[in-house]
Amino acid sequence: MTDRTPHADRPRPNRRFFSRTSWPEARFLADVLRTETVGGGLLLLGAMIALTWANSPWESSYAALGAWVPWSGGAALHLDLDLAAWAADGLLAIFFFVVGLELKREFVAGELRDPRRAALPVVAAVGGMAVPALIYLAVNLGGDGLRGWAIPTATDIAFALAVLAVIGSHLPQGLRAFLLTLAVVDDLLAITVIAIFYTDDFSPLPLLASLVPIAVFGLLVQRRKTWWWALIPLAATAWTLMHASGVHATVAGVLLGFTVPVLRGKAGDSHGLAEHLEHRWRPISAGIAVPVFAFFAAGVSLRGADLGAIVTDPIVIGVAAGLVFGKVVGIFGSTYLLARFTRAQLDEDITWTDLLGVALLAGIGFTVSLLIGELAFGPGTDADDNVKAAVLAGSVISALLATVVLVRRNAAYRRIAQAEQVDADRDGVPDVYQRGDG
Repeated sequence: MTDRTPHADRPRPNRRFFSRTSWPEARFLADVLRTETVGGGLLLLGAMIALTWANSPWESSYAALGAWVPWSGGAALHLDLDLAAWAADGLLAIFFFVVGLELKREFVAGELRDPRRAALPVVAAVGGMAVPALIYLAVNLGGDGLRGWAIPTATDIAFALAVLAVIGSHLPQGLRAFLLTLAVVDDLLAITVIAIFYTDDFSPLPLLASLVPIAVFGLLVQRRKTWWWALIPLAATAWTLMHASGVHATVAGVLLGFTVPVLRGKAGDSHGLAEHLEHRWRPISAGIAVPVFAFFAAGVSLRGADLGAIVTDPIVIGVAAGLVFGKVVGIFGSTYLLARFTRAQLDEDITWTDLLGVALLAGIGFTVSLLIGELAFGPGTDADDNVKAAVLAGSVISALLATVVLVRRNAAYRRIAQAEQVDADRDGVPDVYQRGDG
């Protein structure tokens, strides 16, 4: 017998999880997480919780949490990682995928599409690595710490962008593009340095094999095939092979992001695929990946440390001076010289004072600097403990100095933005654009 009960009168199953009211709430949460100040605030909150916990009487529980290995059966693929490594290598790859998407948009259709402007942050990244290394070598010349020369060369892109997002609500967009490009090039060069000077188990075959899933991923997205059941396994395979090669697995995220097309494929498309994927993945990156990474990366314990011995250690002096002074001199100096003696141009909306703030911000070394310190001196050694203290001190000092400079610049740009909105006679033209000659 056929059920002819009117649809409106039938008992309905409980679909509260998929109800209409739940989707607007989820979209609202995603939109909130896409706001850079919220993402930056979550990262800094995670870092503060980690620092507090790691320097509390319960520091052993923090260390145990980070050292827990959730999957011991992954040794064959080098995936028997602890939680801290999964956060730094795994979750942060999502962040680097979003960074790759954004950076490609800047190069193809954004502030950096002019090669004369794109050259400046690339050269700045090189200068920002060379000068800190020279300062470190000068301080440690003739000592036992020469192997740590690369420690102050790295910029932590996640922390630097987070600080800029929190304090730079009215700063020019070109300034963020400059920092983003500089930090990505810095990271790629730092990973190259690690592979050449600090890696004993580099495997070229997995590295070459990782290019296959990356190429297939690129082929699909170039054809606008966004099948999640194909793209996610391809991305995971590329990440696994990259990690097995000994190269930092976050490189896979950047390369995958670079394969995504920026320009619209059809006349009816409102956005390019890169912008679409960035919109989808940014809430996951900002709300989960980056805060969890910060929580496991920032827990540097200074309990029981001999601060008197630390501040006089040449390794500490070299690392801190390299981050605070070397980054500024290298980035600002190389940018100025390139703009002064070549056709390279600084974005017309960016002042040299703005660039000074970004150069200071690049002194936040943290994750990669700590990694190089462990590779150079061995985890748990006195030298490695001193490196952690130096990286923490140098990064905090750099962040505070950058905040002083950029907060003042942000206030100036805010006043300009407010003046551009004043229209006293309500004629539709802001007063600042009207001439007073009648």
